[in-house]
Amino acid sequence: MDLYDIRTALNSGKSIYDLPLRVTYYARVSTDKDEQLHSLAAQVRYYTEYIQRNPQWIFVEGYVDEGISGTTVGKRENFLRMIQDAEAGHFDFIVTKEISRFSRNTLDSIKYTQDLLRYGVGVLFESDNINTLMPDAELRLTIMSSIAQDEVRKISERVKFGFKRAIENGVVLGNNKIWGYEKKDGRLVINEEEAEVVRIIFNLYANERLGIRGIAQHLSSMGYKNTRGNDFSFSTIRGILSNPKYKGYYCGRKSSKLDYRTKDIKVFDPEDWVMYKDESGQVVPAIVSEELWDKANWILEKRSAKQSAEDKTGYQNRYPYSGKIICGIHKLPYYRSLYRYKSGNKEIWQCQEYSRKGREGCSAPVLYTSELDTIMRQVLEDLSLNKADVIHDLIQLYTSIGNGSKTEEDIAKCKVNIEGILKRKDKLLDLSIGGHISDNEFTQRNSRFNEEIDRLRLRLDELEQERSKNREMLQSIDVLRQAITKELDFTEGFSIGVIDTLLDHIEVHPQEGDKKNEIHVSVYLKAISGEERFTIQRGRGRTSVCTRQYT
Repeated sequence: MDLYDIRTALNSGKSIYDLPLRVTYYARVSTDKDEQLHSLAAQVRYYTEYIQRNPQWIFVEGYVDEGISGTTVGKRENFLRMIQDAEAGHFDFIVTKEISRFSRNTLDSIKYTQDLLRYGVGVLFESDNINTLMPDAELRLTIMSSIAQDEVRKISERVKFGFKRAIENGVVLGNNKIWGYEKKDGRLVINEEEAEVVRIIFNLYANERLGIRGIAQHLSSMGYKNTRGNDFSFSTIRGILSNPKYKGYYCGRKSSKLDYRTKDIKVFDPEDWVMYKDESGQVVPAIVSEELWDKANWILEKRSAKQSAEDKTGYQNRYPYSGKIICGIHKLPYYRSLYRYKSGNKEIWQCQEYSRKGREGCSAPVLYTSELDTIMRQVLEDLSLNKADVIHDLIQLYTSIGNGSKTEEDIAKCKVNIEGILKRKDKLLDLSIGGHISDNEFTQRNSRFNEEIDRLRLRLDELEQERSKNREMLQSIDVLRQAITKELDFTEGFSIGVIDTLLDHIEVHPQEGDKKNEIHVSVYLKAISGEERFTIQRGRGRTSVCTRQYT
């Protein structure tokens, strides 16, 4: 039945339960807690049985979203899929618990129910006793949605007030899992097994002066893993070093939500945090001494300032291998430099300590960028990175985008919808001629039909322009193929993006004995565990030879 027939039947005294409709349901809970998921399962069971009990209705599989807020619909995938299916004509009627299941935002509630009505689909909000097929539905929906939206505002204000009181009372908020601690009743309790890792990190950084990447490697070699079973990342270790909780300081009010509707967050500068020492040691017990924490953060601040200064001169982001080469002796990054020859300058990389003090500072060998490029080409070949296959796959992807199959489908759908409305206009005219409806009602309905036709024709024009662009794209595939081939050509070196995507780091090992012309390096890739070992052989007057070591 179309929307006109449904409303005609309802106006004649029939109930929605008397009509042969294809009916589905929508269910949602706002958190993924066990009790909420149980509630969701109960909703699904209830509405499945509710629809199937009615002999006039045809059951259509429902739509369910788990653990997603109702404030906005942007992240509710199944809700949005339901709207798309409604437009495609998969069902006639939706049953749901209440307006807040759709959205607690008034504008969203009205917008989506109006969209559904344009697609010929009504909604029954069972608890609110609102059927959008009825004439007074929009007014009641606006009132009830506004009430639901204001309830969200009140909840948000109560939560913010609760956070403020919790901070004032020294209750630890935020993440329930902080490495080295377990949170119990708003207080932190030391987890000794994890706390030992925290102490190792601070000692290596502050006393051994090991860099963060060197610490990560050290922890990995000792078999320490994070909560997910992976190696400790740079950001995790840096976060541990900079967290005042580890020296026994309460730290709160790092951020605040600006608006309950947009979910925008204001992140405060450290000087604006609520932070003080827990003298009792009962709320935030210290894992490391205050002196050790301060020493580590003094070093961290100095290194960060230097890193920022180098960023401004382009050292960190200007060259592909910046920050990717690590000295096997000092665990420090290599710096870029130039060797000047009569035949031209050559780009080389050397340990930070060598840059500062020369050979007395570090005996690790320098590397030429040309040697690094040779090694990376071999790595790609060993990974069987077939450029022809990559190019083919990318061309297939672009072709699928440009073939316009979805566009053609949408064009056909627009034409069918326009034809359907024209037929309904003819039927409306027959009713008017036959005296079954008043002239005023005919004018109002006919105007709505004309507005809908105008909207569809405008959409049709947009789709036909899109189809034209798609055809132009298909004509440009050969040009596209050449561009992709060039992007994957590494004969002139590697771009920053390629190196950053593929390479985690390269470690340069100390030279053995008197083998001054033999250098050993280990290559670590992001996508593959383990190392790839290479030997670089240098000879006077000839190009270096880089070979893989097989173990």
